[in-house]
Amino acid sequence: MIPVNKSPQDYRAFRISPDDTNRLAIIFEPKIADASLTLCVEIFDPGGKTPPNRHNIAVEMFFILKGNGLAECDGKEIAFTAGDSLLVPPKGIHQIRNTGQGRLYALCFMVPNENFAELILSGTPVELDEEDFLVLQRQD
Repeated sequence: MIPVNKSPQDYRAFRISPDDTNRLAIIFEPKIADASLTLCVEIFDPGGKTPPNRHNIAVEMFFILKGNGLAECDGKEIAFTAGDSLLVPPKGIHQIRNTGQGRLYALCFMVPNENFAELILSGTPVELDEEDFLVLQRQD
């Protein structure tokens, strides 16, 4: 099998709901990876957050590329900043919030997929902008 190579210009970005304050740019999803996983870059506007959510069987992992914020899981809060990693176990009700002045960028891994890619792809398509490409290409 030949490895799949993608660049930020290949990523498709979506807002799951039109009023969301975060966008998800899909890097790999089950159809591309031929495996039950989703990898995306989650981009939070200042003050942005995910709605509280949980996954029945999936583990969700975040690696913070830029910015800082708060992660809440089952009522416990943890502050994070660039370079930190977060792991959310299955069934944990969690939320990620951007508490910084600028955008928050996080790699987000979901294993198994648990319909995460399908949820993202069913959202509203949005464009990545110049600031996004600077961060994703490590030029900021």
